[in-house]
Formats: sequence, structure tokens, C-alpha cells
Amino acid sequence: MSELFKHFNNNNRRHFLKKVGLGIGGVALGSLIDPISMFNASNTAKDLNLGASSLKLPHFAPKAKRVIYLFQSGGPSQLDLFDYKPKLTDMRGQDLPESVRKGQRLTGMTSGQSSFPLADSNFTFKQYGESRAWVSSLMPYVSKVVDELCFVKSMQTDAINHDPAITFFQTGSQQSGRPSIGSWMSYGLGSLNNNLPAFSVLLSRGTGRPNAQPLYSKLWGNGFLSSLHQGVQFRSGKDPVLFLKDPEGMSRSDRRKMLDYLSELNYKQETEFGDPEINSRIAQYEMAYRMQTSVPDTMNIDDEPDHIFRMYGPDSQIPGTYAANCILARRLIEKDVRFVQLYHMGWDQHDNLPTQIEKQAKDVDQASAALILDLKQRGLLEDTLVIWGGEFGRTNYSQGTLTDTNYGRDHHPRSFTVFMAGGGVKPGFTYGETDELGYNVIKDPVHIHDFQATLMHLMGIDHTKFTFKHQGRRFRLTDVHGHVVKDLIA
Repeated sequence: MSELFKHFNNNNRRHFLKKVGLGIGGVALGSLIDPISMFNASNTAKDLNLGASSLKLPHFAPKAKRVIYLFQSGGPSQLDLFDYKPKLTDMRGQDLPESVRKGQRLTGMTSGQSSFPLADSNFTFKQYGESRAWVSSLMPYVSKVVDELCFVKSMQTDAINHDPAITFFQTGSQQSGRPSIGSWMSYGLGSLNNNLPAFSVLLSRGTGRPNAQPLYSKLWGNGFLSSLHQGVQFRSGKDPVLFLKDPEGMSRSDRRKMLDYLSELNYKQETEFGDPEINSRIAQYEMAYRMQTSVPDTMNIDDEPDHIFRMYGPDSQIPGTYAANCILARRLIEKDVRFVQLYHMGWDQHDNLPTQIEKQAKDVDQASAALILDLKQRGLLEDTLVIWGGEFGRTNYSQGTLTDTNYGRDHHPRSFTVFMAGGGVKPGFTYGETDELGYNVIKDPVHIHDFQATLMHLMGIDHTKFTFKHQGRRFRLTDVHGHVVKDLIA
């Protein structure tokens, strides 16, 4: 070891780590950290080790301990799913009145249209449950669980295009570089299971628009927080986390010895240079070592009983599908993972919406409802917050030509719908209202920052007090905005 230390001290540390093949280091350099955020001078080694305990969180008793966020990437059409507007049927084909639009900006995809013909939904709506919530025929399974759901029909955002809108929802800023919600939760509340990451990510691609915009790792990035809090992406197949397995020919004991030696090197460098990211690396290598045992067991759904697969639908046994990921989310929650983020791509229906959204809704309808029922039957829904929704809504007018059977819808930031379940929100409740044409919010608007503030409140966090000092400024998820929507809380 003395010769190794001598060699190490004569070489730049990062050059050394780059040149030496460490095998399991691929986890740290791939799934477990954000390669752009390699260094963070704002934290101290003590903060990195103590995590949530050094922050004295939660601020008060939480209603939710865990979150499953079912993010529907692309902007689901609220007017075809949940926000029933019969007035659109009466005015179908008529131009959107300027008194409704009021000069609000449009995307480049429809700003050049000479007219904006109003388009009602091709799908039928009915009221369900004791709550009498409106749900379209696209979501027959969700319609059966409406009395567990808390609908927010008055969501608003500042962003009008996908990348800034998703980034805004997930990080509180339209610009890249801020920590994601899951990273904030990991940093503030820490982990409930030392053998799995506090923040896990699952991706699936929908059938409604297979060529949908890609998603980027910045959405689950740690930003200026320690790389310990980066979301870990799990994949379908034999290697849920890339480079987690030992190289061929390396035994478990050899791996343990290698990590012990590496830890000594890292500790020596941390003592000499005081780089807090070194402590993060030590923790990441140790987490990767523990995950070699915990991840395969958690991510293998073969032992699920047949009635569970039937419950989640025929796609639930196909790795990488939304339904299979919903089962994995439940398994991760059972293992006390703090924040599970699902991203399902394909909701961007600018044209041929009736055909595309029918396929997309079928991807998620049964599994979304099944997840809520499954959590409830296991006693997990009470303290697990489930969130379903996208980055913005869709316009009430048709993008492109409106026909008797076909239409498209452009992005619409002024009003859209999300729903939640469990975790301390009111069940069987609808909050907020849009105008009779579904364009503007007329009652109880909920901004993105309000939504984020409410989410943190349910987790026992006062969003105004939960800050991180970076480059001389104290940052928070809600920036300088946001109000807790107390009417949503049971």
C-alpha cells in the first residue's frame, strides 16, 4: 500500500482515477453521479456524511414518507382526458374568440395559423364514483378509482416548449443546472434504505408517439448538490444499473479488498485537499457494492403472483413498459426508496390526436389505477404520495386542419390537469376550474411553484426554509415563489 500511495501522490488524482480501470467505478461515473457536477465547493465533508440529520428535517410531522411521480412527458390533453367542456361541442369549428385568448403567446407551430378552430373531444365523458369526477372513455380503469384521486384542474406553468417546461416542473427553473425534486428530497430527508438509492428513476416509451422527444439525465440530476443525490436510473434487462456487476474473474472478497484500498486513497486525498466530493465518491462506491445484492432482488419481478400481473395489465410482464415499471415502483417503495420517478414518453399529439392518444392512454390507464389499488391493499398508500401528470396541457383549438374525425392540439401552459393519490391529499376531490372553453383558469390557480411547495409540505418540509447555499446565494426548489395549497391536504 505504501508504494501505491507514493505513486498516487505523484499523479493528479483525477488523472489517476481516469487511467486506472476500477470496474465498479463505472457506476459512479455513469448512473450514480452527474458527470457535469463533479465538484461542489459549497458542501462540507460533514454535511455529506450527515445528510438529512445535519439539516434537522423534516420541519414538522410529514403526511407522506415516499413519492411515486408518474410523469407523463409530452403534455397529455386535459380536454380529452379529465376536463370536460360541452361548450366546445356547441362551438366546434368556430374560431377561438380573441376575448378568451387575450393576445397570449403561441408556439411557433401554430402562431402562423390564420384561424384557430375550436375542437371538442372525440371521446365521451361520464361522471364516476361518489365524487362524481369527470373522466373520458380513454381512461376506464382510472375512472374506477376516482374516489382515491385528488384532481387539480387549474395547473399553470410559465414555459411553452417541452425542454424548459419539463425542466421547470422537475427542478423549479427553466434553465438547466438546478437539482431535481428527487435530489432535493434525497438531500433533505436522506435515505430510508442504506442498500438502495434514495432517488430512483425508470423510463418507458409510449406507443402513442414512438418518436417522442427524448429525455435527458439533467431532469434527475443533482445540480449543485452533492452527487450522492443524483437520481439512479434503473433499466430493463439483465443489468438494471450499468457496470454494477463485478468483472469476470473478480471474487466478492477481491472486490471488498479493492474498495477498502480505494477508500484509503480517497480518505487520504480528502484529508489533504478537503474536496467534499471525495467523500461522495467513497459513499457511492460503498452503495454500489451493497446494490450488487439488493438491486437484482428488487428489480426481478418474476416472483410476482399471476393476479398482480393481471391487475397491472398484459404489458406488465414486458420489461421496460410503463406497466412493468409501475410494479417496479411499488417494489422500490416497499424497500423504502424515498423518491421514485417514472417518465413515460409519447404524449405530444400535435396531429392525429384521436388515434395517438388512444394508444398512449391504453399504455398507462390500467397500470396507473392498479398501482394505486396495489399500494392501498398493502397499506402503503396512506404515506406514499402518487402524482400523475405532464409538463403542460393542450390547446382547445386544433393545430392544423380540423375534420369530423381528426384534429391535433398544440402546447398550452395556461391550464392543465394533474391528479394525486395517497400521501395526505384529499381523496375524491377536485380543485380548480377553467373557463367554459377550457382555455384560462377562472378559479383557484395552481402554479408550478405552488405544486412544488405543496409536495414538500406533505413530506414535512417548509419550502421557504429548505435552502442550499451555492456561489454566495441561497437556493431553494421554489426559488422565491410558491404557496402551499392547503385545500388539497386532508
